Amino acid sequence: MFPELNNLLNTTPDRAEQGKLTLLCDAKTDGSFLVHHFLSFYLKANCKVCFVALIQSFSHYNIVGQKLGVNLTMARERGQLVFLEGLKSAVDIFFQAQEKPHPLQFLREANAGNLKPLFEFVREALKPVDSGEAGWTYPVLLVDDLSVLLSLGLGAVAVLDFIHYCRATVCWELKGNVVVLVHDSGDVEDEENDILLNGLSHQSHLILRAEGLATGFCRDVHGQLRILWRRPSQSTSQRDQSLTYQYKIQDRSVSFFAKGMSPAVL
Repeated sequence: MFPELNNLLNTTPDRAEQGKLTLLCDAKTDGSFLVHHFLSFYLKANCKVCFVALIQSFSHYNIVGQKLGVNLTMARERGQLVFLEGLKSAVDIFFQAQEKPHPLQFLREANAGNLKPLFEFVREALKPVDSGEAGWTYPVLLVDDLSVLLSLGLGAVAVLDFIHYCRATVCWELKGNVVVLVHDSGDVEDEENDILLNGLSHQSHLILRAEGLATGFCRDVHGQLRILWRRPSQSTSQRDQSLTYQYKIQDRSVSFFAKGMSPAVL
């Protein structure tokens, strides 16, 4: 978990807000450090986490998690973490007989467009259980990343419908949080990705946008992070607030500083 990012967001595990959708976005850079932050953040906050990982393997997230002070293997064994390993699941769908609908069942359908099995997986993973299980503070859905679903043949509307139902269940019914990562295709013309990104931006309470530097690679500054808080219930003048910081990713942490204020420059 990155303490500096918690300070920027003015939040700690013991007072994290509930019922929120957080959008993570990266453009011309790798925003995966944000995914690792929120995963470790919610596990340390004693939340029940359903992690739909469509990019990397479980071992990858576990190695990074150990650097941030969490053990994903132990969290999964005690039932705190429900992990869907997309890479492995995709192989199982094609080469193993399925007794019941698989969360990624759409991969075997001629006309991809039905994410109901994936939603059912999320709802089953985060549903409240009897007192026999440890008492988690609240449920969290984490997806890395939604852009992959578009690459696999789904339309933006189907993915937005999936998130709508997840928000209705996780945020409103269970009073938990949803965190999703989406890539910004930038200069590449990708209408479906633009629809997905714009649709999620209008629904999100917090947007973290990691961007590459316009000047290109720099050894001491890896990119900039735009933070946008959206508060629909507030007046127009106070509804949206934003900050922009530059950052440098280190082995076990991320350093943030105002634009042009990198220690290397000073």
